[in-house]
Amino acid sequence: MPAEVVYQDEELVALADINPEAPTHLLIMPVEHISSVNDLGPEHKELIGAMTLLAAKLAAEAGHADKGYRLVTNCGRQAGQAVNHLHMHMLGGRFFTWPPG
Repeated sequence: MPAEVVYQDEELVALADINPEAPTHLLIMPVEHISSVNDLGPEHKELIGAMTLLAAKLAAEAGHADKGYRLVTNCGRQAGQAVNHLHMHMLGGRFFTWPPG
């Protein structure tokens, strides 16, 4: 599936979501295939930290650091996980409500 890659290194990839729910909607994912949060182990601590730090960096670059942004990771079909590969959504550029969904 074609995608706009906004960041890539040997460990992580960030893509623009093809169905954005906010003016900025990026998917941050590991290159390594991990199906979901349920498949993470202690060896993935640094990877999850790297995903979160990249999300903060990309949010700042998009001008959302001071105004606010949302990070979401869905786990399982009932929670809304539609892609069988671990990913974090970074959404910004609009007001969000609570609870989501």
